[in-house]
Amino acid sequence: MSERPIAVDFHCHLDLYPDFEEIIAECEKLRVLTLAVTTIPVAFERNLQLTENLNFVRAALGLHPQLVAERGHEFELFERLLPKTRFVGEIGLDASPRHYRSFEKQREIFTRILQSCAQVGDKVLSIHSTRATKHVLNALECNLNGTNVVPVLHWFTGSLSEMKRGVELGCYFSINGEMLSRERHVKMIREIPIGRILTETDGPFVATAGDVPVRPYQVASTIERLADIVGLSENELRTQIFRNAEPLWK
Repeated sequence: MSERPIAVDFHCHLDLYPDFEEIIAECEKLRVLTLAVTTIPVAFERNLQLTENLNFVRAALGLHPQLVAERGHEFELFERLLPKTRFVGEIGLDASPRHYRSFEKQREIFTRILQSCAQVGDKVLSIHSTRATKHVLNALECNLNGTNVVPVLHWFTGSLSEMKRGVELGCYFSINGEMLSRERHVKMIREIPIGRILTETDGPFVATAGDVPVRPYQVASTIERLADIVGLSENELRTQIFRNAEPLWK
């Protein structure tokens, strides 16, 4: 990469913004290293088409746990598309009341995704774990141990002990501004090794104060707040996050 990024957004749903193509161009122009996650396999190829020749945006192949009940049959398509990208997301488990009915199906699909990634190798995963951190970590330990697959726990809300277990399993943690508004999460974030921290927006699901969906370049405000939490200057933290992201961004 000839130019240095100005920020890292390691989890953003670019294809869910009304100006999909424009926001991709914005990320590239502003040099925001952006992982464009998808929620269903059929959405991936358009994301790939629009990003495959760019420096600062990558497309990830996803099958969101909240959509497994109606989209689980797309796993076969997921498997066929997997060799086309190094990045996989959004995937994972969701045991919240609204989605718990499909939890066993989610576990089946998540396990199959992890096994496929382990078999192909050299993948970076962006993982959802709402109310299911223990199950996600168990699945990672069972299916990725000894592989070159890198898990990134997106919007992690687990306990301190679960975070430490994630670190032992080789996980990174992508942090957004909403996570910094709860003291329980802040206490956990302070304990994450600085070499495992990435930033994200999770746009358009996170909004600014005016209820406008946050855009990837606005991850800068998260860096500003996070720097104070981890005891670094903004420049020091920004440099560290670039250093953390660089080996993942091939």
